[in-house]
Amino acid sequence: MAQLKNTTIDDTGFLQLAKGTTLQRPAFPSAGEIRFNTDFNSVEWWDNTYTRWFPAGVVSPVATGGTVTNITQNTVNYRVHTFTSVGTTTFTVTREGIFEYLIVGGGGGGCDTSGGGAGGVLIGQTVLPPGTYNMIVGAGTGNLADNSAPGESGSPSSAFGLVAVGGGGAGGGFGQARGISGGSGGGGGRNPGGSLFAIGAPGIPGQGNEGGTATPFLSADWEGGGGGGGGGPGHASVGIDWGGDGGPGVNTNITGTLQGFGGGAGGGSNALRGRGGLGGGGQGKLGGDATNNNGTANTGGGGGGGWSGPSGAGASGIIVVRYRTS
Repeated sequence: MAQLKNTTIDDTGFLQLAKGTTLQRPAFPSAGEIRFNTDFNSVEWWDNTYTRWFPAGVVSPVATGGTVTNITQNTVNYRVHTFTSVGTTTFTVTREGIFEYLIVGGGGGGCDTSGGGAGGVLIGQTVLPPGTYNMIVGAGTGNLADNSAPGESGSPSSAFGLVAVGGGGAGGGFGQARGISGGSGGGGGRNPGGSLFAIGAPGIPGQGNEGGTATPFLSADWEGGGGGGGGGPGHASVGIDWGGDGGPGVNTNITGTLQGFGGGAGGGSNALRGRGGLGGGGQGKLGGDATNNNGTANTGGGGGGGWSGPSGAGASGIIVVRYRTS
């Protein structure tokens, strides 16, 4: 067989590619081989990286880092890289392409009856050239034993120059009742003592929503609002009996399974606790209840409001990246 190298073909005719059915593909193909598939009526080429035939013009990215899984959705194959460890790791791209991403900041902590805001949620896609990228997963907060001070805010997560802001801490009691702003804002706290600042804090546009207000009652004592979520605001409390529900998170199937991220936390109560928002938000605590009211790890969910005990901790964030492999 003739070996052609640096050959110029000056003609107005055509080049005839090897052709055949799928079953007639070469048994041991080499990188870069090209042929015409008569079953699909299209040109295809062999990619050694993925050890498969691709249609001409389709070039899948190549990357390493995180926990790698392969999934199929609607007959399309994807490779998924998931980063769950708090702190900085790396993602290395060796072949350019289009990458989808989910970036979620750490959730904010709860306080005396008020729920913490969820970490900011960013979903989109970007083109990445070859290189190494820092993937920073934000931490959630600890449990807050002193319920008079506002809850702590979560830490941001970042990748590809994008930053998902940490969730805002819940408003405290005794004059420090305004929630803290963040990716999503913390809920307003109880016992404001006539203060006008028992309102939920705002979220970051495009990342989250505001926390719920602590609705005033006839006395100076009322329950706290729910934390804001990535998919909606936190709910206001209902009088002296019901802590506000947390705002809902955002659903995505980027991991291969439909799942919520960035749920706001519910407010605590001595009667009716606020429910955690879908997407990892912690539920509020009832008086004397030892139930865990932390946000769910690696969702960015807010920590639930406490009642006569520690409030819930905000959840750690997460970064997920995926790309097509067929």
